[in-house]
Amino acid sequence: HMMLIKSLLAVVFALVATGTWAEECKTSPWGADDQIGAANRLSSANVLAAANLIKKGETHPLGIVIETGMPAYPPRYTQLQVVQPNQQFGKTMAPAVGWDASANDDVVQMWLGTGPQLDGLGHMGEAGLFYNCNRGEDFAEITGLTRLDTSQVPPIVARGVLIDMAKHLGVASLDAGQPITSKQLKAAMAAQNITVGSGDVILIHTGYTDATLKSNPELWGSTIPGITNEAAVFLAAFEPVAVGADTWGLGAVPPIEGDRVFYDHIVLLKDNGVYILETMNTGRLARESVSEFMFVLGQARLKGAVQMIINPVAMW
Repeated sequence: HMMLIKSLLAVVFALVATGTWAEECKTSPWGADDQIGAANRLSSANVLAAANLIKKGETHPLGIVIETGMPAYPPRYTQLQVVQPNQQFGKTMAPAVGWDASANDDVVQMWLGTGPQLDGLGHMGEAGLFYNCNRGEDFAEITGLTRLDTSQVPPIVARGVLIDMAKHLGVASLDAGQPITSKQLKAAMAAQNITVGSGDVILIHTGYTDATLKSNPELWGSTIPGITNEAAVFLAAFEPVAVGADTWGLGAVPPIEGDRVFYDHIVLLKDNGVYILETMNTGRLARESVSEFMFVLGQARLKGAVQMIINPVAMW
């Protein structure tokens, strides 16, 4: 018996030491070397099907305008400087280019997790463990991620669907912290005749950013309506490439009792390899009742980046 107890204790200590006890990891269905997760669901057939959704030739930017000083999850910020290099004190570019040229350049200092953004699979993990059993200590360098970075994500060209929760609940905007459950999502999808296929992009319209970003930026930046932890599991089961919303965090902040804040990120990013799209500009789609569209995203490919500011285009 003592030997058995000792060997069990050894297993427990080993599990605790590796973090596996607290958090097991699932190998990606696309293999132990997979770094792009649900982007593996993108296909030529899906692109052709999405292209067939363009009937009117309408286009709409899904990225909101980012402004210097806009609220962001602390300590993130955005700063922009416009400069005229080598044109100060009456100097001109003429000697360099041979004519009287004038030019502006811009320098930006910002966190890539501000405003409309793509959350990569290296963004959030649990107990140091990230998507496909990658340990943070093995790939998160100060100079950039060596695995799971957003530069590897192929163009996300897919069928997009909009679940209009504000319309379903009969409000212009959901309230701060208001939870969205799987039952509510299911009901809204049925009422709005929305189906989701493997490889689609799911967006949720809450109306919250349109209602509060300008009028009450402090409220907008501190608390949001959003999905519950179990709703994240529900959405992941549709096998989407990405799930997003018109809020900066997707899940409800603060969470409902019993939920963990931001745990929707763990369910989607870490457990399922599904990308998250935040602060999407969904107001026009909701107003015009556009529930399905072609979604096109080609993000800037900065090697090692965790997240990326994006402006996907909806076409219908």
